[in-house]
Amino acid sequence: MPGKANLDRLRRYWDRHSRGYDRQMGFMDRKFFGDTRQWLCGQAEGEVLEVAIGTGLNLGWYSDDVRLTGVDLSPGMLDHARRRAEEAGREVALSIGDAQRLEFPDASFDTVVCTFSLCAIPDDRVAVGEMKRVLRTGGRLLLADHVVSTSWPARVVQRLLEVVTIPVGGENFRRRPIKHVQAAGFSIEQHDRFKLGIVERLVARKPAA
Repeated sequence: MPGKANLDRLRRYWDRHSRGYDRQMGFMDRKFFGDTRQWLCGQAEGEVLEVAIGTGLNLGWYSDDVRLTGVDLSPGMLDHARRRAEEAGREVALSIGDAQRLEFPDASFDTVVCTFSLCAIPDDRVAVGEMKRVLRTGGRLLLADHVVSTSWPARVVQRLLEVVTIPVGGENFRRRPIKHVQAAGFSIEQHDRFKLGIVERLVARKPAA
């Protein structure tokens, strides 16, 4: 588990990048991620928690009847999410939070969503464990991220990128969160991987204890 100093450093990093985040992710959505936000968030039901909600880019893809809560490490990102929610007339409870230590009781949500964020959470295994903890039995985990490629030339590029991105902003390009999801006992119901295996998305269900 990273110390407070490291979390504070990451918080400052994402605060600084909050203004340009939508532009950067808009490019990634068009070139790489496709309909992933719509595909995942359209399946969210009931009490929904979005972990690392960022600037709220997913808000427009949730159905009107979900009851949405969002947490993010960065106050700057949450400011943008709050404005986006107000402009859209979307009710969402937003708060500062660490994905590795969610401040919610066990079994609080029907759905947990996390898109393109586990790559930058210091311990993605712990974060997946926290998502499982706050899910109700039978609840669904909806995840999407960029992961290690199935193409070796692309993996070489990813490794080179990490030389810069991990020390600067903690962003990893060679993770595979699905391994933690499977190890945590979830049942994978839907799974998709594309763009040289770099983009991976899944729907998993929390089993009965």
